[in-house]
Amino acid sequence: MLKTTYLLVLALLLAVGAHAQGVLTFDKELHDFGNVPEGTMATHEFRFKNTGNQPIVVAHVQASCGCTTPEWTQTPVLPGKSGVIKAVYSSAGRPGVFNKTITVTSNATEASKVLTIKGTVLTKDELKKNLTPAQLAQSPRLVLDRAVHDFGKMEAGQQLTARFTVRNTGKSDLVLGALSSGCYCVGIKSVPAPIKPGQSAVIELIYSQRKLGAMTDEVVIASNDLSGDARLTLKANVVKSLQAANMLKEGEAAVPFK
Repeated sequence: MLKTTYLLVLALLLAVGAHAQGVLTFDKELHDFGNVPEGTMATHEFRFKNTGNQPIVVAHVQASCGCTTPEWTQTPVLPGKSGVIKAVYSSAGRPGVFNKTITVTSNATEASKVLTIKGTVLTKDELKKNLTPAQLAQSPRLVLDRAVHDFGKMEAGQQLTARFTVRNTGKSDLVLGALSSGCYCVGIKSVPAPIKPGQSAVIELIYSQRKLGAMTDEVVIASNDLSGDARLTLKANVVKSLQAANMLKEGEAAVPFK
């Protein structure tokens, strides 16, 4: 009898141990953005809760395409606590319907979970057709403090920063989107949060041109301003080197390389 009771208790403990695992429970597994203005970054946070009895660690999150950038809670999520999986879809140059998946890998009971985002990217002309004059009047307006920045003389491959002030003179939040240029020499440090009506923000562009000579590069900054994307120009006189060793000699005199 005692042996039977011991075996029964052992079996129960093993059964409990086998079921000791975290459970990943999402508030929803599909998000429909609806209509998305082309050029903006469509962002959604999928929230989840650990409804199991052991901590959950999200090991990896993989999007089905490079147009979607995921972020996630990196620390262990204890039982009863919550975390997020953030999906950011870049709509720049992608008009039309989209349907993308994000695969979440963790140590939960369901090791692999698939989330979905979908929507329709509309060009600004398409958006305008669906809005009344009153709605158009409420849209945001992007105004730059200047349209041109001249770096002057710079060394090939050198990284320089140009700071521009963006002001929203419209009547709704201004959302900045992707940056594009005819060369691979321009980047942005970070995209500001949505800019409230009447407010301003600073954007920092990183310029690293390797071609020599007088360079002029146009940069386009997408946003939800229905009047059009912002365009600015970066200029520079790119030389091989700015080091003092690069001197040209005229007779006995040394003059800076120009």
